[in-house]
Amino acid sequence: MLIWSRRGRYAAWSGALLLTAALFMAPLAVILVASLAGQWNGMLPSAPTLEHYRRSLSGDALLAIRASLVTGLLTSGLALASGTWAALALRDAGERATRAFGWIFFLPSAVPSVSVGLGLLVAFSRPPLVLNGTIVIVMMAHFVLVSSFAYGNVAAGLSRLPADFEQVAAVLGATPAYRLRHVTLPLIAPYLLAAFGLSFALSMGELGATVMVYPPRWVTLPVTIFGLGDRGETFTGAALTIMLVVATLALLLVLERLAKGSVGSAP
Repeated sequence: MLIWSRRGRYAAWSGALLLTAALFMAPLAVILVASLAGQWNGMLPSAPTLEHYRRSLSGDALLAIRASLVTGLLTSGLALASGTWAALALRDAGERATRAFGWIFFLPSAVPSVSVGLGLLVAFSRPPLVLNGTIVIVMMAHFVLVSSFAYGNVAAGLSRLPADFEQVAAVLGATPAYRLRHVTLPLIAPYLLAAFGLSFALSMGELGATVMVYPPRWVTLPVTIFGLGDRGETFTGAALTIMLVVATLALLLVLERLAKGSVGSAP
C-alpha cells in the first residue's frame, strides 16, 4: 500500500468502509426496510408486514418478474453467442479490422439507452418491418445494449489465452472444430460465464430503452418499479426492487461457482 504507517492504514480503511456503506449499503438497507414497512410517517418505519412481497408474487408484478427473467436470459444468451462468434472471427483478422469492428460493437454502450430505444422505435414502426408493440423490439433493445459487454469479456479472454495449447492440439491432428470445442472454449469458460452474468445483470436493470418500446403485455421489473414509484406505491416498489436484486445476485453466484469449477477442470 501507499500508506506506510499503521494509523494511516486504519484511517484509510475506515474512510473506505464509511464511503462504501454510505454509497452502496445504506440505499439498499433503506429499500429493504421500506419493503417490510406498513407505514413510514416518522423517522423510522412502523407496522412491519410481508404484504408487499405477497403482492409482488401475484398479478402484474409476477408477470413483470417473468418478463424480466425471460428477457434477461434470452438476450444474454444471444449476446454471448454473437459476442463469442465475433471475438473468434476477429482474433486473427488483423489490428485494423479488430479495432474497427470493436468500435462498432462498443458504439451502443456510448449512446444513451433512451436514444437506442427511440432509434428502434422509429426504425421499426413503419413497413417493411413493423415491430412496434411486440416483444421482439424489447429483446432487440436489450440485445443492442448488452452485446458490447459480452464481446468485450470474450475478446479479453481470448487475448489472454496462451497459444501453446491450441498449437499442440493442431500438431496432434485436431481439427479446428475439435480445438474450438475441447481446447479454446473450455480455456475461456470463466470469461464466457462472466460475459453472460454481466449481460444478464445489465438486462435485468435496464429501464431507459425499455420504457420507450415495451408493449403493455410485456412490462419488465424496472418499468414496473418506475411506475409504482410514480404512483406513490413506494413500499411495493421497494419489495420488487429487493426481488430484482436477489434474482440477479442468485444467478451471479451460480455463475461464479461454475466459473471456479471450469478453472479447475480446464485442460
